[in-house]
Amino acid sequence: MSIAFISHPDCVLHDMGPLHPERPARLHAISDRLIAARLDASLRHYDAPLAERGQLCRVHDSGYVDRIFAVSPGEGRAFLDPDTSMNRHSLSAALRAAGAGVLAVDLVIGGDMRAAFCAVRPPGHHAERNRAMGFCLFNNIAVAAAHALDAHGLERVAIVDFDVHHGNGTEDIFEDDARVLFCSTFQHPFYPHSGAGGGRSAHIVNVPLGAGSGGAAFRDAVVGHWLPALDAHRPELILVSAGFDAHIEDELAGLALVEDDYAWVTRELRNVAATHCRGRIVSMLEGGYALDALGRCVEAHIKALL
Repeated sequence: MSIAFISHPDCVLHDMGPLHPERPARLHAISDRLIAARLDASLRHYDAPLAERGQLCRVHDSGYVDRIFAVSPGEGRAFLDPDTSMNRHSLSAALRAAGAGVLAVDLVIGGDMRAAFCAVRPPGHHAERNRAMGFCLFNNIAVAAAHALDAHGLERVAIVDFDVHHGNGTEDIFEDDARVLFCSTFQHPFYPHSGAGGGRSAHIVNVPLGAGSGGAAFRDAVVGHWLPALDAHRPELILVSAGFDAHIEDELAGLALVEDDYAWVTRELRNVAATHCRGRIVSMLEGGYALDALGRCVEAHIKALL
């Protein structure tokens, strides 16, 4: 069975400025690498739909959703925080990014696809219920998880986040919802300066790692913390916040992972998915700003999914 690859041209039009690391070229780097690696033909391509208001409001307060729509500029740029801004295409891109997760869940739970990768931007895992931050407008992975629970009636899902930054938004949204296991590794101390104290709930599994930790420490964290929690939770679907900015070539951080670490963790998640949820995995792009490394990491990730 093919892997779904979900994206949309609108996601390339979102632009926060020529020097901003979260730039349109990220998606081009992924597409170019998959074509060069001859993986593109192994994927089933889908255009991401626009997320509906009701889908967003499962995880964001309605007033927050209204504010994002209201601030969307007709021209120029509107800043939501010092690092996060919108141009006239950003709202559509953000709705497509969230909608990609909804479509991916529908395809995977419906049995059309075994797994899906969403090559979308802006990313989402820093967006809290009431706050945009860290390049993120809507929390794409949270929208997907809530859709699986509410629209498809799943009782347990898991979100795993290997981005170099803590997924504070995802934790904020699901910290009181035991149906969602949230497992995160991240560099500490580092932006957004959260998560190191551990989750206040048993279904929040945060594993902070020091700069320079490398692949061995990351794998120990997954084996020692993530895998036991995943087996205990028995998820019916695994969702992945797939940030590749912990790579050794990414200058925004310093965890020093390499492509094989991402392939390894993807295989481990495939094993868990095979045991508990019929192999169903939905992966969504988060960070990753060294363009060549990003393309190689996504290649490794998708090969492992295949």
